Amino acid sequence: MFQPPKSTKYRKEHKGRNRGIVANPGVHFGEFGLMALAHSRLTARQIESARRAITHSLKRVGKLWIRVFPQKPISQKPLEVRQGKGKGNVEYYAYLVKPGTVVFELSGVSLELATKAFKLAEAKLPFKAKLIERRIITDESK
Repeated sequence: MFQPPKSTKYRKEHKGRNRGIVANPGVHFGEFGLMALAHSRLTARQIESARRAITHSLKRVGKLWIRVFPQKPISQKPLEVRQGKGKGNVEYYAYLVKPGTVVFELSGVSLELATKAFKLAEAKLPFKAKLIERRIITDESK
């Protein structure tokens, strides 16, 4: 399970807005990536659940990279508490996902195995996602 961030300037944050898209999405570490297609809030528990689904389906073959880290504190007030009296306690941490964010990357596995693993992981995530491959640019003029 993820630990909270080691140091933050403030313990609690404003809710904020999750707008925009990722300017240059791509696979940087592995051969295949799982790219988000919608805006969402990804919690540490959801990341861990998807990671377990991927590693279980791969049976410890290949290498997995997690490209996101839950760093935004999400606060909630307890049940049946009146409004006011300050902001609630930090309940969990989340990552604000934008369309084009590569959440997971895989290498050392076949396309079929990567597709199967990412399909299982997508069921654990709160947004639609698709599999992308690393683009290998070759200079054919030489």
